[in-house]
Amino acid sequence: MSRESVVVCGAGLVGLASALALARAGFDTTLVGPVRDLPVPVPGKFGARVYAISPASQRFLSDLGVWDMLDPARITPVEAMQVYGDASGHVHLNAWQAAQTTLTWILESDEIERVLRQAVRLFRVNWCPDHFHQSSSGRVVTSSGQTLPAGLVIGADGARSPVRESAGIRHHSRPYGHSGVVTHLTVQRPHQGTAFQWFTSDGVIAFLPMPDTPEGHQVSLVWSMPQEQAEALMAKAPDDQALWLESHLAPVCSGFFGDVHVRSSVFSFPLFVEHSDMVAPGIALVGDAAHRVHPLAGQGLNLGLGDVQELLRVLASKEAYRDVGDMRVLSRYRRARAEPVLAMRAVTDGLHRLFAIQSPPVMLARNLGMTLVDRLPFLKRRLIDGASR
Repeated sequence: MSRESVVVCGAGLVGLASALALARAGFDTTLVGPVRDLPVPVPGKFGARVYAISPASQRFLSDLGVWDMLDPARITPVEAMQVYGDASGHVHLNAWQAAQTTLTWILESDEIERVLRQAVRLFRVNWCPDHFHQSSSGRVVTSSGQTLPAGLVIGADGARSPVRESAGIRHHSRPYGHSGVVTHLTVQRPHQGTAFQWFTSDGVIAFLPMPDTPEGHQVSLVWSMPQEQAEALMAKAPDDQALWLESHLAPVCSGFFGDVHVRSSVFSFPLFVEHSDMVAPGIALVGDAAHRVHPLAGQGLNLGLGDVQELLRVLASKEAYRDVGDMRVLSRYRRARAEPVLAMRAVTDGLHRLFAIQSPPVMLARNLGMTLVDRLPFLKRRLIDGASR
């Protein structure tokens, strides 16, 4: 068995990025995970799941050689963001305030996956379209019984990670009691490359700018709402879902966007805050297998890609006499990721808790705080710089 053999379990975005990065760095890489059917891109039609790609993630995807493979017509650069509290609080962030041209880029999950798949195949990564079953003694066994050599197993297999469970890595999970509701909207007025977010008594509503289509101006809706409310919405017929969303969104956003119409299917998923120990002998977790944060900052995928970058750096710089699965090596990865993951969890969880409190003094304080931040350019630069990493 080669000491440099790495098995990446999970064929989602973070798994594909892991396999590609390791293969490019010269590791003997195998990707384990079923190949899902990927829809053929259709002009003017977009997948329900979209991501906000930070400048750091954009640079990483560029280094991997996949950014230029993306269809420019399906990328929306975001130059500004407007955040509104549940009273008079308001923060307006603009890329130029931190000497940047773009705060983030909005991209479909399907489009990112399409180019990552192409690159993985270009680098001839061995792709085993099977499920992970177990690992032991430097081997991975798939659900069909295939045995693969593995100096290191990377768990990129999602929030319910079988790799994490098999390795017995400690994991902590807490439900928010909220669900994320996502769909695409046609709006009357252009978004002008600006993302909007409203903190309301019914949760956090975000409008992410999307490419315009012949039907009109487009945004992607991400609404973190109480779980009971989301379940009631999802129990409705599709036409009734659209009517409910349009009527409840109008008081919040009609002053900015005019008429709002649902233009795609509505999906919902429960929200959790989760974190794990991330490593065990011969095992490293990345992405949702390692941690999940509230989506109000849109940083979930960025954190996962940051994991991949750091793990690659640690493996590439290890001593020649150490194995890729050596705990001394993997502990360096865990330490390096501890601060950025904890910081993002503290910010997102803290904001969620803060805006969940409906006490009038707390409401006044948080909205005054937002207004203060909006008046202090150096704080805005700090916020933008932090989100860019």
